[in-house]
Amino acid sequence: MNAIQLNEFRLIGLALPGKTTNEGGQSNIDCGNLWQKFENGKYFEKIPGKLNDDVLAVYHQYEGDHTKPFSYFIGCKVNDVASIPGGMESLTIPGGTYKKITAIGEMPQCLINTWKDIWESDVPRAYEADFEIYDEDSKDWRNAKIEIYLSVRLMQRSPRQI
Repeated sequence: MNAIQLNEFRLIGLALPGKTTNEGGQSNIDCGNLWQKFENGKYFEKIPGKLNDDVLAVYHQYEGDHTKPFSYFIGCKVNDVASIPGGMESLTIPGGTYKKITAIGEMPQCLINTWKDIWESDVPRAYEADFEIYDEDSKDWRNAKIEIYLSVRLMQRSPRQI
């Protein structure tokens, strides 16, 4: 596994009220509604202290694996002193070990297919904070490229037998 070490960083944006679940496609509805609110309310423009123009979608506060409830957040990386505007929240992504996977193709199907592959994989997920990065490469929905970062556990190697 190609592991990437990331430092802690802070986001400002919108949090889904309550948790959602992948059961019955509920997360597609809930997360889609939050995206509509984020875009229609022009929240991107309202976020102070942005470090870049990327938008991150974060899956966090898992109650177990991908079949259990989790929280969802959409926001932008900000500097440490950025104030939180009314109606928004702040979320800190913990530093740690992540695995980067890239979804490429027509949206949203390429993203849906990539997550299904992740769920069926043997990646040792930590279920702490996983996130998608929407940047310049994701703007063309006919041929999008979205980076997904999964929080992972490092597997301990057992001592070799002599």
